Amino acid sequence: MNIEQALQENSEEALYRPLVLTLRGELRPRSDQDGGTRFEKSEQDLRETVRVARSISAKSPELRATMSLARLLAKQGKRDEARAMLADIYNWFTEGFDTADLKEAKALLEELNG
Repeated sequence: MNIEQALQENSEEALYRPLVLTLRGELRPRSDQDGGTRFEKSEQDLRETVRVARSISAKSPELRATMSLARLLAKQGKRDEARAMLADIYNWFTEGFDTADLKEAKALLEELNG
């Protein structure tokens, strides 16, 4: 099963949708498909992931998608937007700062600040 099939098969399963959309968003820039639109489509996928994750209050998938989106935006010269959106979700957390995701988010924030 490929990513497109997973999105179709699990269209009613909101819990898996953020993961599948994140994967598609992260893989698009590495693909030769979609031509020059692959970065735009990747950004759309990742923004949709953030929206879906928020709608089901899934903070960890939201954080992971936001980190992916922040990296993509930074590559496009949109560091301020990337930093602001990542700081917003990172600051939501009040515990768990020793987890891999939050350590990675903190490092990415520091990189975006530098």
